[in-house]
Amino acid sequence: MKRVIFILSFISFQFISAQPDSLFFKIEDINIPKWTQKNEASALLSEVAFVNWNSGGSNSISALFNFEGALKYRYKHLIWQNLVITRYGINKQENQGLRKTDDIIDLSSTLGYRNNETTNWYFSSRFNFKTQFTKGYNYPDDTYVLSQFMAPGYLYIGGGLEYGKNIDKFSVYFSPLTVKTTFVLDDALANAGSFGVTPAVYDSEGNIIEKGEHIRKEVGILLTSAYEAQIFENVMLYNYVGLYTDYLNDFGNIDVDWQINFDFKVNSFMKANFGSHLKYDNDVKTLVETDVEGDYETEGAKVQWKQILGVGVVVAF
Repeated sequence: MKRVIFILSFISFQFISAQPDSLFFKIEDINIPKWTQKNEASALLSEVAFVNWNSGGSNSISALFNFEGALKYRYKHLIWQNLVITRYGINKQENQGLRKTDDIIDLSSTLGYRNNETTNWYFSSRFNFKTQFTKGYNYPDDTYVLSQFMAPGYLYIGGGLEYGKNIDKFSVYFSPLTVKTTFVLDDALANAGSFGVTPAVYDSEGNIIEKGEHIRKEVGILLTSAYEAQIFENVMLYNYVGLYTDYLNDFGNIDVDWQINFDFKVNSFMKANFGSHLKYDNDVKTLVETDVEGDYETEGAKVQWKQILGVGVVVAF
């Protein structure tokens, strides 16, 4: 609960700190249909090497590949924003195989309409889909698959109100009716009841009587806040907070998705990035290895946290 209160306080801070000098679009620009597109691809690299280093150490190299695309449309009081975010990270350490460090596919589309050019309130509908590219493991154990493409996959579809003084830079979206669909299109993970789907039913000899379900549907409330600002010269802040709770299944138990990133621009082709991603989902249980090799027990959900730091090449087009 303290965690949720803190995040809500952060949203309030964003709301207050939004810049007042960009409240409205120019009227002469509103009546002209306009498409805008922005794409950015980057590769962030890090490497450590040792030769006769008496303090010891392990040679390693890491790479994080990122692509972000935005396609936006404006006409009169209508705005349509489409975003694509993909990331894939790998790491290779001495005497170890190649390991995955990051993996995400994130597609979103928001359609908003406001009554006139003087209001900052939009009637909005939103689509969001998330999954990953490849299998995920609890390293160093690479025999038990924790996740993979479409296991899980998350689909959010809903409608509500969105507020934005400059909606490209700052917005708060509230949907009292959002359908969340969780896909687990892997038989082993579905039978185990991973990510909240109904698990398989077994007989006394361990044979499957009824297979686990591959889809779980929820209907609930979604609140998000997105904020972008230049806090120093060549330093950009990107912040996103998403809160979701289901009406029927444990109402008040809130799924949290909080991402904050700092982009440090060195020049037109070089940048550094520092980011944090915190998640909590009560449907994502923790697996703990037992005394039996290869056997795991399921425990309650825990806060998930990931931190990213890298320097690399970026190309905008």
